[in-house]
Amino acid sequence: MRENKINITRHSLAHILAMAVLKKFPKAKLGMGPVIKNGFYYDFLLQEKLSDYDLLKLEKEMKKIIKNNIEFKKEIVKKEKALIKVKNNPFKTEIIQELSKNEKISFYNSDNFIDLCKGPHVKNTKEIDINSFKLTNIAGAYWKGNKNNQMLTRIYGVAFNTKKELSQYLEMLIEAKKRDHRKLGKELDLFTFSELVGAGLPLWTPQGTIIRDELDNYVWELRKNYNYQKVTIPHITKKELYETSGHWEKFSNELFTVKTREGNEYALKPMNCPHHTQIYNHLPRSYKDLPQRYAETTMVYRDEQSGELIGLSRVLSITQDDAHIFCRENQIKEEVFKIINIVQKFYKVFNFELEICLALHDPNNMNKYLGNKKIWEKTEKDLRKLLKEKKINFVEAIGEAAIYGPKIDFIAKDSLNRKWQIATIQLDRQMPERFKLICINEKGKEERIVMIHAAITGSLERLTSILIEHLAGNFPLWISPIQIKILTVGEKHIKFSNKLKKEFEKHDLRVSLDDSSETLGNKIRKNIKNKIPYTLVIGDQEMKKEDLIIRVRNQKKLININKEKFIKKITKNIKEKKIELIK
Repeated sequence: MRENKINITRHSLAHILAMAVLKKFPKAKLGMGPVIKNGFYYDFLLQEKLSDYDLLKLEKEMKKIIKNNIEFKKEIVKKEKALIKVKNNPFKTEIIQELSKNEKISFYNSDNFIDLCKGPHVKNTKEIDINSFKLTNIAGAYWKGNKNNQMLTRIYGVAFNTKKELSQYLEMLIEAKKRDHRKLGKELDLFTFSELVGAGLPLWTPQGTIIRDELDNYVWELRKNYNYQKVTIPHITKKELYETSGHWEKFSNELFTVKTREGNEYALKPMNCPHHTQIYNHLPRSYKDLPQRYAETTMVYRDEQSGELIGLSRVLSITQDDAHIFCRENQIKEEVFKIINIVQKFYKVFNFELEICLALHDPNNMNKYLGNKKIWEKTEKDLRKLLKEKKINFVEAIGEAAIYGPKIDFIAKDSLNRKWQIATIQLDRQMPERFKLICINEKGKEERIVMIHAAITGSLERLTSILIEHLAGNFPLWISPIQIKILTVGEKHIKFSNKLKKEFEKHDLRVSLDDSSETLGNKIRKNIKNKIPYTLVIGDQEMKKEDLIIRVRNQKKLININKEKFIKKITKNIKEKKIELIK
């Protein structure tokens, strides 16, 4: 109820923003103004270019409007009359023209302002706390998100129930800006983008690749314990594969397609499951062969709109640690429980709090999905029962299922209390039906099997972006690209430092040596910025001492420790995948 109330407030604030904009810029044309996570936005066609100062003026005007205790009154009209109301607005006209002839269309009147809207809104602006919202930024946005349409000015705002909640959120935004993975990724030299390669196509540096590999290796280490097998598939396929799977029908507009010289049409794979069905199906399978557990870390490609691409969070090339389990009905519980165990163990090492969401189909829109309602209801009932049996608290989300089945989504809460959807488990009875996946059972009869889709990181790109921000770039030792940095004071210390570097490397530690002629102060400052876990400065005194003098990341106090003891401690820290450094 509280969440519903705040969304009604946010929606009302979008309208009040439109009122304020029209007061300041009477020639503005209104686009759309929906509620979004934590706030709202409204799109405008403006002759003027807005600045941050304009945001402050608009916010002040909104507060004036709210203090006038204006009522929101709903009016329902027919399409013909609705078109007359919006005749001077091409965007609202386009929306109404797309509606059916007999559809009831609602408007909301607020003082002298009328806007096309389904609602709901607060009854009166006096219900809104003028200190609990803020306009945050301005961006460009294509009408309806289509780059072929007109570019509009989008004004964003955030809103909460109280001033305190708003203050806490704004403080979080300041910290989030410092931790932005695009900023830190550049500073730590983890990845880059090239205009020649294209937006949404990240290029991973040697240091960034180490992080990816370490994350992926850990996922494989956990899966290997449950007898998964690695497979490899091509990055393209004939369109017929996706026609059979149903993806072509549902997602053809989001696929990258390729035509051969002979006129055959191929697609860059947006998912791996149809390919994996063909590995399962290439041999006859007995019930004794099941479960078959295939795992592969590979890229998939989706044609996202350019305006929606954000650093590593939203890309065109997505690296999935994908797995598909082909099993019998009576094996579902054991396999799902194993995946849950893997997910919980993987995210525990990063101190993430996990929430569980059971994503269900929308019964009022079955056209979005493959298969019939009866199978959907049975599959959802099965997953619900498994979660209860595992004694896992979960919420349900109608309409969030995959096209072929319901799913268990794992939501991670990061150090800034933001929530991210990460791992997923999907129970699928549609794909086995469409690809005729069977095993021969104990009675020598054909038996339809089921398919379980599982991704632990979800996407290596997205998880890396989340981890950078969650940890503020302070990676635990086991995934740090450089674990130890050795800084020389002068040229006469290089030989000793090289010998020390080789000793560390014998224990598979990642060590870097800075023997440049830069001043020691510059080297240390650079090292702090690079967030290196352990730093050793080697000068005359350090060469004479038996113990190592080590600077620990984010610690003022230096530690004196025996070399062998230090190596033993940090190798243990790496093996156990600790998030804290030894001090």
